Amino acid sequence: MTTATMTKQDKVLNAFKAGEQLTEAQIKARFGVGNPRALASSLRMKGYPIYANVHKDSKGRETTKYRIGNARRSVIAAGYKAIAAGLVTVQEDGKVTVNTQA
Repeated sequence: MTTATMTKQDKVLNAFKAGEQLTEAQIKARFGVGNPRALASSLRMKGYPIYANVHKDSKGRETTKYRIGNARRSVIAAGYKAIAAGLVTVQEDGKVTVNTQA
């Protein structure tokens, strides 16, 4: 019997889907991710609404917590407008291609 191994990205995404908010340090330590910002960007490019919220502690130190949320209507509308205008193409597998003009 073979089992599918989960990628680091899958593990972080599952944590977000479970309602967790994670700092960069937590993502690095818990999941072994070297660059949490790049991981968040990659998830966004796959269509997941990943938000980065800055929090200040009682001593004024700032940390960024990442979480999954709901995309705003304006963002979804912008995506549909880009598709309708031919600026991007969405393939059946969900990959998005940006159409550039020479």
